Amino acid sequence: MNRLAGVTSPYLLQHADNPVDWWPWEPGAFEEARRRDVPVLLSVGYSACHWCHVMAHESFEDERTAAYLNEHFVNIKVDREERPDIDAVYMEAVQAATGQGGWPMTVFLTPDAEPFYFGTYFPPEPRHGMPSFQQVADGVHRAWQDRRDEVAEVAGKIVKDLADRQLAFGAGELPGENELAQALLGLTRDYDEARGGFGGAPKFPPSMAVEFLLRHYARTGAQGALQMAADTCERMARGGIYDQLGGGFARYSVDREWIVPHFEKMLYDNALLCRVYAHLWRATGSELARRVALETADFMVRELRTNEGGFASALDADSEDAAAGKHVEGAYYVWTPEQLREVLGDADAEVAAAHFGVTAEGTFEEGASVLQLPQDDGMVDAARLASIRERLLAARAERPAPGRDDKVVAAWNGLAVAALAEVGAYFERPDLVAAAVDAADLLVRVHMDERARLARTSKDGQVGANAGVLEDYADVAEGFLALASVTGEGVWLEFAGFLLDHVLGQFVDEESGSLYDTAADAEQLIRRPQDPTDNAVPSGWTAAAGALLSYAAQTGAEPHRRAAERALGVVKGLGPRAPRFIGHGLAVAEAALDGPREVAVIGEVGGELHRVALLGTAPGAVVAVGPTGGELPLLTGRGLVGGLPAAYVCRRFVCDAPTTDAGELAAKLSG
Repeated sequence: MNRLAGVTSPYLLQHADNPVDWWPWEPGAFEEARRRDVPVLLSVGYSACHWCHVMAHESFEDERTAAYLNEHFVNIKVDREERPDIDAVYMEAVQAATGQGGWPMTVFLTPDAEPFYFGTYFPPEPRHGMPSFQQVADGVHRAWQDRRDEVAEVAGKIVKDLADRQLAFGAGELPGENELAQALLGLTRDYDEARGGFGGAPKFPPSMAVEFLLRHYARTGAQGALQMAADTCERMARGGIYDQLGGGFARYSVDREWIVPHFEKMLYDNALLCRVYAHLWRATGSELARRVALETADFMVRELRTNEGGFASALDADSEDAAAGKHVEGAYYVWTPEQLREVLGDADAEVAAAHFGVTAEGTFEEGASVLQLPQDDGMVDAARLASIRERLLAARAERPAPGRDDKVVAAWNGLAVAALAEVGAYFERPDLVAAAVDAADLLVRVHMDERARLARTSKDGQVGANAGVLEDYADVAEGFLALASVTGEGVWLEFAGFLLDHVLGQFVDEESGSLYDTAADAEQLIRRPQDPTDNAVPSGWTAAAGALLSYAAQTGAEPHRRAAERALGVVKGLGPRAPRFIGHGLAVAEAALDGPREVAVIGEVGGELHRVALLGTAPGAVVAVGPTGGELPLLTGRGLVGGLPAAYVCRRFVCDAPTTDAGELAAKLSG
């Protein structure tokens, strides 16, 4: 066992038995590198990463390679999901130097943590124009021994270049109609009309961009925005990227048609998409959107929920293929015609193959197919299809299941809380709301300390050692705000306020209004990470802007409103030029441009007016519910009208007359 034996990260624990003498990221590792006068090998990955496992098996489990690394380097393993700050800083360097990035990330550092050589996956022998990992390690060792001055010069230049990078913040000005219209035009240019989504392969679920499109449609009535959102969601839901048997989405599609996924299932993707499909249903009444939202919510609760009430990070892409006798990507999910016949018999297997797009040639590898819904099949009896799905799901459950990364990440659980709370309220599923409350309770009990500072992760109810980053504070606050709107319980608004006060005090640059990804008192790396663009999740910067805006609407807190508006200045600059990569910021800008509207419902939680308020499509509208003088500030000074439950709608300091009529309220919140 190496120094990873005592850590909580499942990814790091996967490497605890490697012959490589791994260190976790800690000061002692760099002190050891200085003492031995050797460079540092930094290897960054995550539990559900297929190529991380491949490189581990090929190189880090190899005794000869490990002996070389142990002799000539201090070797550090980092779980990017636990330390997104480290990942962000060095990934920025990798991308600047090579023009691309990804995981596993392989970086060689000086003992002062300055990078000087970069890469991602390296094979065990030269192939496809890539050097072998042994060649790379040997080259770095010889450069360190023979050309130390050159190494120091390269490292110093890289650090200086990173420090000199500047972002255009938009001078703290809110994006307006013109910028949002230009962003829509930019998305239209990148839109794949034939297949949905944006750009080519590989194709990622554009959750944040779709949320912007739905809000833009709600505010302006632009049918083109709604069409792009609806068509993209339908194509994804019919593709192999969506689990047609068990619900839930894979990380991305390797092709433009959404057929073959990279099979890992991430909590954050499913939380974001669950909410997006619920919002699409709210806008259109689409039965497909309703089904996918509920199936995805049920998947998260069924397969990702931990014993402590939180949600695990991911399911692996790989699982054991009994026939092959080894772990294979996608083995749990794919089917051959013969496997269908074994489970269903000839007649139903023929129906299933036609319905799910299973062919003799296969759509994946070795004659296997990923299940899809290539077309509506109204000719087949619904009960028969339900029986087929049920039997296939039961048979699949007998296969070796993919591994699960059980660590609870605060930010991603915040996204799940928001999604489950809303989906539970929309579709009258109190069990989903209860699951959201349980996860929120875990975040308060385990992740928040007595000063309301957040820890990034926990596992098995034990808090991790790493401090929360901006996205943790923003996304957990967003989850708490959604719970406050659904439950009417003021404690969730209060907890959101604690977190957002830390955002104002620890993450905001007072001079520019920009936000950093790490707190002012966090560990100092070679650069303080700062990135307003979305990746797989909303950027911490724009997620914080959204939570600050909603909190200000709920409470009237002017510092939070002002901070949100200043933070959105970056959207004014980037939105028209790169809308695919700042979709969440554009969605928040839509809310700011619309108000957002504030809805106070004096009446019962779950009553007709409350439900109508939650189903309003006005961008970013906030909802408070309860009796006169209830727990939420928007309820203060408001009461029943003629003895009946009443709703009060305000926008930009102007309030409409209260209404007791559900239809009138729906009209006020229809965008």
